[in-house]
Amino acid sequence: MLAFVGLGLYDRKDISVRGLELVREADFVFLESYTSVLGGADASDLEAWYGRGVRTVTREMIEVDPDEILALAEESRVVLLTGGDPMVSTTHTDLRMRACRRNIETVIIHGSSISTAVCGLSGLQNYRFGKSCSLPFRHGSWAPETSIDVIAGNLSRDLHTLVYLDISGDQCMTIPEALEILGDLAKKRGISFPLLVGIARAGSGCPTVIAGDAGKLSTADFGPPLHILIVPASLHVMEREYLEMFAGL
Repeated sequence: MLAFVGLGLYDRKDISVRGLELVREADFVFLESYTSVLGGADASDLEAWYGRGVRTVTREMIEVDPDEILALAEESRVVLLTGGDPMVSTTHTDLRMRACRRNIETVIIHGSSISTAVCGLSGLQNYRFGKSCSLPFRHGSWAPETSIDVIAGNLSRDLHTLVYLDISGDQCMTIPEALEILGDLAKKRGISFPLLVGIARAGSGCPTVIAGDAGKLSTADFGPPLHILIVPASLHVMEREYLEMFAGL
């Protein structure tokens, strides 16, 4: 059996009771930490909480050569832990399909996800969001332009955009870093963002939510990761009032 267990948003306590039961019953526990990480816990914290070993796996082991995990799942109870909800990432969708082709039973234990948490923290209505995008770190002086294409397309349809910020090894992109990259891309396209919403440490006891223009967010102190960015379209009166009350708009 291969169980995909979502860890939720922030620390070791965000896992569901059902997810925790599966972890403690498992023969092997793996942690995938390249699509998302927990800002309030690392692998050693999880090991102490579960009372068992947790092995961190690489992107290659999940995406390119997952045979070791699948072979174990054919004979044993295997849990793959992921930040947030495990099926938000297409990487995990692919792994479940590979398991199915090998007649391996799979189970999904969903976790709280940033894709819905941002609505509660920002007050931006869920059905007003268009396609989300990821913003990668620059490769030298070059930055991929998919994100600006997605944002421009959403704005043309008056839809908000959720922008996932890159995680590369131990480096988590911050909102100021993201704004520098997005600013350069937007300038090339002749696009402006009069309003942005930055969120840090969603799911923790002290999340930071700040709304304003790029200048305001670039100099704001968001504190430690994880950070995420929203590019809103036009605001409903209730969305605007919520941002005024809870995000300093």
